[in-house]
Amino acid sequence: MATPTPLRDYRMKLIEPDDPLYFEQSSYEPYDRHNYKVVAKNGDAITVGSYDLAREIWWNKNTAITPLSHIEVLDIHKGFK
Repeated sequence: MATPTPLRDYRMKLIEPDDPLYFEQSSYEPYDRHNYKVVAKNGDAITVGSYDLAREIWWNKNTAITPLSHIEVLDIHKGFK
């Protein structure tokens, strides 16, 4: 019978916040590539231009009286320049 291998510490070493490679987000520019459609279970929908607004509607308007179904991510087609 083989001897079991001892357990090792397999935790990843994380980058410290003061390391120059550390970042929290890749860009501070506004991100406007999508619109968001918040859809109710009865089929009504509202389209908004920011994820934060779609999320706010989801958490504040999703009630037993007006249950929401889902949020669709819509591409914004700006065309070529």
